[in-house]
Amino acid sequence: MGANTDPQGAADAAQVETFLAALAAGLPASGFWSNRLLVAVSGGADSVGLLCGLHALAPPSAAGRMTVVHVEHDLRADAAADREFVTALASRLGLPFVWRRCAVRSTVDARGEGIEALARRLRYGVFEEVARDTGARHVLVAHTADDQAETILHRILRGTGLAGLAGMPAARELCDGVSLLRPLLAVSRASVREFLAAAAESWCEDTTNTDVRYSRNFLRHEVIGRCQDGPYPAASEAIVRLGGQAGKLAAALRGAAEHLLDIYASRAACGTVVLRTAGLASLDRHLLAEMFAVLWEREGWPRRDMTARHYEQLAALAAAGTEAAVGATDFPGGVRISQPGAILLELRPLG
Repeated sequence: MGANTDPQGAADAAQVETFLAALAAGLPASGFWSNRLLVAVSGGADSVGLLCGLHALAPPSAAGRMTVVHVEHDLRADAAADREFVTALASRLGLPFVWRRCAVRSTVDARGEGIEALARRLRYGVFEEVARDTGARHVLVAHTADDQAETILHRILRGTGLAGLAGMPAARELCDGVSLLRPLLAVSRASVREFLAAAAESWCEDTTNTDVRYSRNFLRHEVIGRCQDGPYPAASEAIVRLGGQAGKLAAALRGAAEHLLDIYASRAACGTVVLRTAGLASLDRHLLAEMFAVLWEREGWPRRDMTARHYEQLAALAAAGTEAAVGATDFPGGVRISQPGAILLELRPLG
C-alpha cells in the first residue's frame, strides 16, 4: 500500500466524520428523519455547522422535510447581511427557507426582561409560528457545550435551585406537538469550527459577540475565557459536568417528590387538593419543598411569584403535623392553605 499523499485531506475527512458522529449521537434514536424538521440558522458558526451536519446526515428519503428558519433582529446594522448569507446557504443546499424580522427595540418590555431575554423570547415565538406553518415536529437549535457552561454559570450567579443548575435540556416541548432539540449540547464550540474548516464552509461573525456589556459575552470572555486561558483550562467542561450531576440529582429528587404526592395527596369532590401530613414530619424539608413545587406545577397554579422561601414555608407546615396551628394562609397566585383537621392540609385556588 502506498503512502498517503494527502495527509491534510485525510485529517479533514476524519474531522468531518468525528463531528457527524457526535451530531448523530445527539439526535433521537428512532423516527427522527420521518418527521418534518425546522433548523434555526443565525448564520453563525454553530448554527451553520448544525445545518451542514444535518444535511450531510439526512437520508435521501428525508429530502424536502427539512426547512431552514432565520430570525433577523433589529439589533445590528449588518443583520441583513447575515440573512442574505443564510438565504444563499439554504439555496445551495436545496432546502426551503423562511425568515422573519423581529423588532426587538420597539417591543414593549412588560416583563422586566433584559434585551437578550426579550430577543430570545421573540425568536422562539417565531420558531413556534413557523413550526406550525410548516408542520414541523422538531425545531433544532445549535446550542453547544460552551453555551451550556455559560447558561449554568449565568444561573448560578443570578440565583438558581438544583434543577436550574442542570442547565438546558437536550430536548423539551416547544409548543403543543413540537419539540425543541439541542443535538450539539455535548459538542464544543471549537469542534464545530474545526468541522466547518475541514468541510470548507464559511460562516458569519456577529460583531456583538465581543461586547461584554451583554451578560453572556461577559461570562464567555471575561470569566470562562480567562479561566480557560489561565489556571483552569478545563473550566467549561467542569461546569458542564457539574450541571450533569446536578440534573441527575434533581431528577431523583423530583421522582421522590412525585411518589410522595401519589401517596399522600388526593382530590376532594370540590376540586380541593387534600394532603395527609401524617408520616411527613420525619422527611427531609428539601424533599417536602420539592413536593410542593411539583404539586404547583401539576395543578397549573401560578408559579411566577413563588420563591424558595414559599416552598420552604409549605414544607414546614406539612412537617408540623399535629403541632400545626395553621388557620388559613394565602400564597402567591391565589392559592389558600388551610387545616381542617390535625393531619390534613387543604390547598385550593381562590376565585
